[in-house]
Amino acid sequence: MTLDEYIILKEKDYPDAKGNLSKLLRDIGVASKVINREVNKAGLVDILGAAGMINVQDEQQQKLDVFANKMLINYLRNGGQCAGIGSEENEDIIVVDTADGHNAHYVVLMDPLDGSSNIDINATIGTIFSIYKRNSPVGPCNIDDFLQEGNKLVAAGYVIYGSSTMLVYSTGNGVNGFTLDPSIGEFCLSHPSITTPDTGVYYAVNQANYAFFPEHTRRYIDWLVNEKRKGLRYIGSMVGDMHRTLLKGGIFMYPATTDSPNGKLRLLYECIPMAFLMEQAGGRATDGHREILDIVPSELHQRVPIYIGSTRLLKRVDQFVEKYGVGG
Repeated sequence: MTLDEYIILKEKDYPDAKGNLSKLLRDIGVASKVINREVNKAGLVDILGAAGMINVQDEQQQKLDVFANKMLINYLRNGGQCAGIGSEENEDIIVVDTADGHNAHYVVLMDPLDGSSNIDINATIGTIFSIYKRNSPVGPCNIDDFLQEGNKLVAAGYVIYGSSTMLVYSTGNGVNGFTLDPSIGEFCLSHPSITTPDTGVYYAVNQANYAFFPEHTRRYIDWLVNEKRKGLRYIGSMVGDMHRTLLKGGIFMYPATTDSPNGKLRLLYECIPMAFLMEQAGGRATDGHREILDIVPSELHQRVPIYIGSTRLLKRVDQFVEKYGVGG
């Protein structure tokens, strides 16, 4: 079953559905195919390397970052189902200032190309997206349409560009994965009803920052290694580490550090969509003391710590935080 067939089939489960969300999801799917094409040509054409610009996160943009951002914006803007776009690569929201945009019901937030540091070495990268129903009335959307907590999400997902290209998404009724079949150019259902194991054999964290983590996280890592004999696996791309954790169980952590006391990953672009997927698959995600999906965003590029993965391992995080405190 192709992605388009699956979306249409599920639309029939909702008699009042008008097809707007389905069209929006298909637009994201098509844009990701275009991005995948360029990713697969990296090294053959001039698409690798730095673009010579710094984005709003004060990070050097890669050429593929710029390309992916442009493609997604173009497809979302022209698709007619999107009122506005929030991108990790742009400082402000992008209002779709057309008649279709003013009448559209949804806004999209995205990290166009997660794992930019992996691009030049041909390691795992991906695209993360989330979709909210707008709060504002008909007309131009506004910032309040984007600053919604994760438990109000309509849909979220990611595309992983690896040994195969997969699109994984949820509309709040479980998680399904679709693998791109290059022979027909279609995403086909390959991982129906993904469920995360309640534990796992791996943990993922940037161990080089161990000395700068809060005490509860250091103690927790010690427990994982010394008592539970968990293995360290760290790709350096949230999409890559999340994909493994979603399918195989375990835990992915990006804690606060002394240099980044509020964490480093972005709440709206990375943490909320991934937390939504993990919870839909039976897992859990917190910032150490709050459920990620309960956090009300205060700004577009807000950062938070994150602990995400199997429920039994997240329960242990709670216990270590309670014993050793939340702070750094």
